[in-house]
Amino acid sequence: MNNSVIVSLRDIVVEFDGQRILDGLNLDIHDKEFVTLLGSSGCGKTTTLRLIAGFLEPTSGKVLLKGEDITGVPPYKRPVNTVFQKYALFPHLNVFENVAFGLRLKKMDEETIRRKVRDMLEVVGLKGFERRSIGQMSGGQQQRVAIARSLVNEPEILLLDEPLGALDLKLRKEMQLELKRLQREMNITFIYVTHDQEEALTMSDTVVVMNGGKVQQIGTPEDIYNEPKNAFVADFIGDSNIVDGVMHRDFLVSFSGVEFPCVDRGFAREESVQVVVRPEDIEVVSPVEGQLVGVVNDVIFKGVHFEMHVECEGREWLIHSTRACTPGETIGMRIGPNEIHIMSRSEG
Repeated sequence: MNNSVIVSLRDIVVEFDGQRILDGLNLDIHDKEFVTLLGSSGCGKTTTLRLIAGFLEPTSGKVLLKGEDITGVPPYKRPVNTVFQKYALFPHLNVFENVAFGLRLKKMDEETIRRKVRDMLEVVGLKGFERRSIGQMSGGQQQRVAIARSLVNEPEILLLDEPLGALDLKLRKEMQLELKRLQREMNITFIYVTHDQEEALTMSDTVVVMNGGKVQQIGTPEDIYNEPKNAFVADFIGDSNIVDGVMHRDFLVSFSGVEFPCVDRGFAREESVQVVVRPEDIEVVSPVEGQLVGVVNDVIFKGVHFEMHVECEGREWLIHSTRACTPGETIGMRIGPNEIHIMSRSEG
């Protein structure tokens, strides 16, 4: 992967009506990377996208493109295109003319336009749909037209603001894989906004988790899931059990009244910490085999596993297991060293 930085946001502050939407944001986005800005509504992710597109100017700070300050440069002068959740297609134009629109603005000759549009429709799986009216297209097909219209202009960066939000679940999953394939084939930078954790983990090279106008963590999907930096990230990405603990020394932590070997190190002796254990990383065993013993409160069948809430040492644990238990049953819980992740309190 090309590691050169294509977009840099430096000390970005955005305020609306005295409310701070972005609070000293610093972010580098690398060339030819699929980057996802992930967070709940109001965290600042769409604002960040609008800054990069040029639809919005920061209250303070700089937007750099390949090291050059582009703060104040209008959208049409930036090598950037945006795909929105509402596709903003022209209903009076057919598929061909929708995709050709940006090329006509550039005054390209008709033969080049025809070739580029046909090639792009083939890439997004809409070969033969040139004369189809937008009203005759399904949501997924319209979305492909919107993407083709953006990509045909050969932008260096494609911005995607929750583009799959209007699609049903099955189609969303198909389009996630389709977008990832397109990004690899076109070899351009995708910056994608979503509040859907699974979508971010499925598609991205890099995930930027945001909350309250600040970046909480940047990393690969694996890093974000397995090594959350703080309690917000651990809680936001997938399901987590987060409990208070004490790090006695390197590789030894205690929580819920029991000592556990772990793989973490570098904490102060007897440091108060937070412990993260994913529900799928807890093994259900007999009470005599368990490091912890609990009582099953309820069981929900989820298809691939059973989701159980288990009362143990005064708190409820969430467990995903292929083993079916019954409410009221006493079970043992085993947690291996690699399944325990330690976070310092300052980060929590």
